[in-house]
Amino acid sequence: MRKIKQAVILAGGQGTRLRPLTNNTPKPLIPINGKPFVQYILENLKENNIREVVFLVGYLGDKIEEYFGDGSKFGLKISYSYSPIEFDTGSRIREARKLFDDTFLLLFCDNYWPLDLKELLKFYNNVGTPASVTIYKNFYNYTINKIKVTDKNLVEIYDKTGKSAGLNGVDIGYFILKKNLLRNLPKENFSFEKVIMQKLITEKQLAGFMSSHKYYGLSNLERIQDIENYFKPKNVIFLDRDGIINKKPPRADYVKSWDEFHLLPHALEALKLLTKQNYDIYIVTNQAGIGRGMMTEKDLQTIHKNFLKICNDNGITIKQIYFCPHDWNTNCECRKPKPGMFFQAAAEHNFDLTKALFIGDDDRDKIAGEVAGCKTYLMKPNSSLLKKVKSIVDPRILI
Repeated sequence: MRKIKQAVILAGGQGTRLRPLTNNTPKPLIPINGKPFVQYILENLKENNIREVVFLVGYLGDKIEEYFGDGSKFGLKISYSYSPIEFDTGSRIREARKLFDDTFLLLFCDNYWPLDLKELLKFYNNVGTPASVTIYKNFYNYTINKIKVTDKNLVEIYDKTGKSAGLNGVDIGYFILKKNLLRNLPKENFSFEKVIMQKLITEKQLAGFMSSHKYYGLSNLERIQDIENYFKPKNVIFLDRDGIINKKPPRADYVKSWDEFHLLPHALEALKLLTKQNYDIYIVTNQAGIGRGMMTEKDLQTIHKNFLKICNDNGITIKQIYFCPHDWNTNCECRKPKPGMFFQAAAEHNFDLTKALFIGDDDRDKIAGEVAGCKTYLMKPNSSLLKKVKSIVDPRILI
């Protein structure tokens, strides 16, 4: 099992699309909620037990070193490789390769993605290629697709223009690379993406790790608001509906009408407590009755409208209700145990799923929550949501 202890961050660009913010400030230091953007990346690396970072700097690189120093104030060991401003990404890597571990993580300074290094390494070790890149699936058309990954997890096409057929994702960095791939590099100025990456693709040595977690790219001024919203501290919790908030009818996994919607004891008290503790509450529910023709979406909307009125009358705020309307046998991405509803909520409301909680009541919930990266709790039959919520907001209370 290969391990990674070092991250290399490309941080030499001029950030021209972020003018005037980058006139006197390098892109990695653009403040987001009072903290440099790249600091969020460093903190995420540290959460994944990476303690050594190499910055490949160019434009205003001295300001990056002035801010982070040797990294000791941040619990890291940070070093710097300086190269001319006009150097492209490949040239910066060539000049710094002596500083790299035999296997390392390569990142772009302007892309944040909630790294789970254990999962990334598990994929890398299983696929067996000397290099991998992280690919955002781009379900919600956050940007244009630029890469094609085959069903065997190999990157087949990289097209920065996004015009090739069959593209199915966006390369966001977070490469795992072996140092020996960096031999015999061009002596002239060159791009990592155009030379090294394309060579790896041609030789079938680059695997694509597909992720549904939205990434946040500091690429233009228009995206800064979303980035700031993403990094604002939030308490986020997902709740299953039937069996958690309301009584689940026998021999069915859906409630067909408002007359069948019966709140479980203390459910409102649990929701009140979560609202009081400033949790953003999302409900995720499978509603196969729609797909099976047993009810309509209008029926479901009536149920939810009445439920939300009760919540509002009791001072409870539900951020949003997400539901899967498909039949049990439909191979959709939203029906639990698939995690599509979680990823949709995170993409629409700009929060980090890996810092969210989920309470469900069966194995489908457990699988969906864990795949989404949420801390997941399963309630036992006839147990109290209020008691579970109290144990979360105040761990001193025993379940």
